[in-house]
Amino acid sequence: MDHKADETTGVLLLNLGGPDSLSAVRPFLFNLFSDRRIIRLGPSFMQKPLAYLISSLRAKKTMDAYRLIGGKSPISDITTAQAKALEEALNSSKLLRVYVAMRYWHPLIEEIIPEIFKNGIKRLIVLSLYPQYSVATTGSSISKLNEVISKYPIEIHVINSWYDNTLYIDALVDKIRKGIELFGQQTTPPHPPLGKGGLRGGEVHVLFSAHSLPVKFIEEGDPYVDHIRETINGITKKIDIKWSLSYQSKSGPVQWLEPSTEKMLEELAHKDIKNILVVPISFVSDHIETLYEIDILYRNMAGKLGTKLNRIESLNTSPLFIKALKDIVVKGIKEAGWEG
Repeated sequence: MDHKADETTGVLLLNLGGPDSLSAVRPFLFNLFSDRRIIRLGPSFMQKPLAYLISSLRAKKTMDAYRLIGGKSPISDITTAQAKALEEALNSSKLLRVYVAMRYWHPLIEEIIPEIFKNGIKRLIVLSLYPQYSVATTGSSISKLNEVISKYPIEIHVINSWYDNTLYIDALVDKIRKGIELFGQQTTPPHPPLGKGGLRGGEVHVLFSAHSLPVKFIEEGDPYVDHIRETINGITKKIDIKWSLSYQSKSGPVQWLEPSTEKMLEELAHKDIKNILVVPISFVSDHIETLYEIDILYRNMAGKLGTKLNRIESLNTSPLFIKALKDIVVKGIKEAGWEG
């Protein structure tokens, strides 16, 4: 890092969180469905009672899914490893400490902020690990952070989105190239003119699968879909692929973004596409949506449709991704005027 912040400056990585054991599944789901920024369950006074009912009804099925991926979510371990790698990348003298806080399970935001204060941190770069902004993800986490941190004399600088960061795009392109190689295909650099979606990508079709959102959020001005498409636009400027966009992980009786990933798999199979590479475009680490939903459910579904489905490796702690996080943090420190 060219310009080191002093020892009173820290970095906080925010993520969703996930159950760290099977017994944590129901309370995790309760925390998730209690958040009205994600889904509004009737009038506000009914939110928690209904969240308790839904989490109780869904707990067994969700526990069965977690059993298939090791009995817990890996997201806390991976985010902690990302924080460690980022801290090492930022400086060798450890003047800039990197912390991790989760929205819906331990270590919770309300648990970590007191620890940060006790450690003498006065200024905090807050980096949401959702590249594309949505009120339901980054918005909810920042809202909770503001509520907690208002009790402490800590100045924060929030990085709300980084969907178009060049190094982040490079990290995804690298994973896509390697993913295509799993099919024995080679990618080529872009050569103009490119057709819509990059129409010269050989036999492998890239399916960008983003976490779904209620359509109402987008209608109310949420930039999530625009950010997703800008990320894809950055990718297709660097790699020549055939691609589609779909949405996964919807829940609840409201209208969600379409097409669903399940529906898209059927459409691609109907077009006689035999090789599909799934890119979980809104995720930066492995968790139940990649390890269970994509790797097990969608892969089995594709097999029944006569299609081979692979997924790119998640970014996790890949060197290019850590380099991107470092770049984002360094730029955040400069924007905040905390250099020196």
